Amino acid sequence: MNNLCKFTGKAEVYSKYRPSYPEAFVDELFRRVHPTEESVLVEIGSGTGILTEQLLRRHNCVIAVEPNDDMRSVAEQNLSRYTGFVSHIGTAENTLLENSCADLVIAAQAFHWFDPEAFRKECRRILRPGALVVLVWNMRDGNAPVMRENAEICRTFCPDFHGFSGEAVSDEGIVPFFLPGSCEIVEFENPQFYDLETFIGRNLSSSYAPVAGSEQRDGFIAALTDLFNRRKNAEGGLSVRHVTRGYFGRV
Repeated sequence: MNNLCKFTGKAEVYSKYRPSYPEAFVDELFRRVHPTEESVLVEIGSGTGILTEQLLRRHNCVIAVEPNDDMRSVAEQNLSRYTGFVSHIGTAENTLLENSCADLVIAAQAFHWFDPEAFRKECRRILRPGALVVLVWNMRDGNAPVMRENAEICRTFCPDFHGFSGEAVSDEGIVPFFLPGSCEIVEFENPQFYDLETFIGRNLSSSYAPVAGSEQRDGFIAALTDLFNRRKNAEGGLSVRHVTRGYFGRV
């Protein structure tokens, strides 16, 4: 299965159960970009529009570039009320946008799917001189006992599981994407609180999760339910540490 298809059939659950980004991160983003009314913000790999909507609440022109039809369709349904929302078919390596049209390129929870060299070249083509590229992830605390058990369940039932996405993100792997000396890293706490529904939903939204109708899905859900029931707190929920890490730089 190629990367474009990994989220096909998962757009609704992705939109419903994936976390948003801390407002402190969005504050920092706008402080650094300081867009004018004419500025064009471009989000690459925008998915169902979780970060897109946070940007649209503060700015009147956001182009959301997403290659997956299911994900893009959900974003269009969710964000149609924003007059500054532009839904665009394209990839990170070939956005099909005009030269020098963007005052920001941002990718949320997506860069690990890109071809870095081709994406860098495309950023240089569509960005105006001096504009920033921002890469950001919500990362689960993989050392938390519940997350270690969660990972074991994923290894058992999800053949494509190779670790949570945040575990693949390292400063050594990301910083060299940017021009030397230009990358700055910011990090914000983004704790997540789950009931049983949201805990299972978050797991089912992952690219590697079994799709509806697959033989592994029932066992996956049953194992997650058992984990939740064993680990839930006195209030009947789970609290899991997440951080949001953003990389700001020029290419």
